Amino acid sequence: MPQGGYGTGPSQVTSVARAAGTVHPITWYGQAVLHQRCVPVSSFGAGLAALVEDMFASMYAAGGVGLAANQIGAGLRVFVYDCPGTAGDRQAGHVVNPVLRIPSGLAPLVSEAEGCLSVPGQHAEVSRPAVATVTGLDWRGRPVAVTGTGLLARCLQHETDHLDGVVYLDRLPAAERAAVLAAAGIGS
Repeated sequence: MPQGGYGTGPSQVTSVARAAGTVHPITWYGQAVLHQRCVPVSSFGAGLAALVEDMFASMYAAGGVGLAANQIGAGLRVFVYDCPGTAGDRQAGHVVNPVLRIPSGLAPLVSEAEGCLSVPGQHAEVSRPAVATVTGLDWRGRPVAVTGTGLLARCLQHETDHLDGVVYLDRLPAAERAAVLAAAGIGS
């Protein structure tokens, strides 16, 4: 998810976060790993911690606020995020094996321009619930839960979609999807 892709300004990034990890190229729409459900993580520890660091480094280098593992070619159920919060704070973290929950009937749909690092430079209106919760684990295997509104809610849904093999363009009518891909210079 690119910075500012939802009508917000750039996220605040700490210098520590920028220094960790190795930057990997972003996988573009159409590459098989983006369109397949990712495999649940079963091994926790240093290797997974290194992947999370690489994902943060890659996300920051690409100017994003969220990144799923398959966006750097790793078909595992992991995503990272660093989003400005609705109160002006910054919320950053990672979730392994996320499970998305939307409060039934309580979360109105919000339609906003959405973008993706895997479809560079393009945005399209996508309706999503205004509130979302993701539960899962951290790289050590400890439970985590993240609830968000605004950009964070959109990010949690967008990144979980990636891990299910769904890119935001897949939620658009075929003609609109083709137009966005053509504008990005990506064959559908």
